[in-house]
Amino acid sequence: MSHSSLTRRQLLATLAATAGGSVLAEATQAAVIAPTASQPFTLCLNMSTIRGQKLGFAKELETASKGGFRSVEIWIDSIQEYLKTHSTADVRKLLTDLGITVENAIGFAPWIVDDDAARQKGADQLKREMEMLAEVGCRRVATPPIGAQTAKDPIIDLRKAAERYRAILEISDQTKVIPQLELWGFSKNLNKLSEVMYVATESGHPSARLLLDIYHLYKGGTSQASLPLVGKPAIEVFHVNDYPSTLSREVIVDADRVFPGDGVAPIRDTLRMIRRTDKPIVLSLEVFNKSYYAQDALAVTKTAFAKMQAMVKGI
Repeated sequence: MSHSSLTRRQLLATLAATAGGSVLAEATQAAVIAPTASQPFTLCLNMSTIRGQKLGFAKELETASKGGFRSVEIWIDSIQEYLKTHSTADVRKLLTDLGITVENAIGFAPWIVDDDAARQKGADQLKREMEMLAEVGCRRVATPPIGAQTAKDPIIDLRKAAERYRAILEISDQTKVIPQLELWGFSKNLNKLSEVMYVATESGHPSARLLLDIYHLYKGGTSQASLPLVGKPAIEVFHVNDYPSTLSREVIVDADRVFPGDGVAPIRDTLRMIRRTDKPIVLSLEVFNKSYYAQDALAVTKTAFAKMQAMVKGI
């Protein structure tokens, strides 16, 4: 076989050979932290949930705070728009005044694409975004396979993807903002847990982390039974949502996601599998439901918080 090319069959063989332990354990060893078993999860609002109301950055944060959330995932385009007329110091003050922590940011820098010039441009974009996020106190950024997700895009060799992920992890060595390798179930590339696990492990970087999602695991066809193979230090943020029984994974789309408890996803079983004993996992509600966008944003946020409280009760 070619040393520079990795097929899916070869990938599965590689993972099978390492399945005797947590696959990412060595690549993602973290400092020992006192156990927090009584509070295994931090409830967080991804601003996608109220993005359709077009509130603007400051109002989104205010709404999240009033709705009960103390942790949020922001969208980079939203904060960039705010920074056209405000400073990063203004953002820090706003967060402090509201008692809000930014756990992660959602961005779309094309770091994985085959085109060298486009990829370098994407890496430069990501570096600028990381520097901005560091200034406001956010230490994570989502890095999905943007630019390589459509049916017309080529399949990217996973070893090359790992090299490219390592390249942006090395940027994080400077910025201290860690790119979270995001699985997209609908994507041409990185649509399965086995693929993101391989890329993160093969990167050989201690900061490698995975960003998984209830919906995307279903959409991409990953078995829930595979989750225990992920070394728990690799998961710091996990997207939660639910989906209806009437939609198969072949036809379901982003906008079909609903609040936890309103569908048939095995959410509580999944949370039991990923629960950590060293520190809480950030559970971030990410939905793009148009029916929610038609409602009052604060009402949606309060409902979201109540649904998430019920979701984790007793776990």
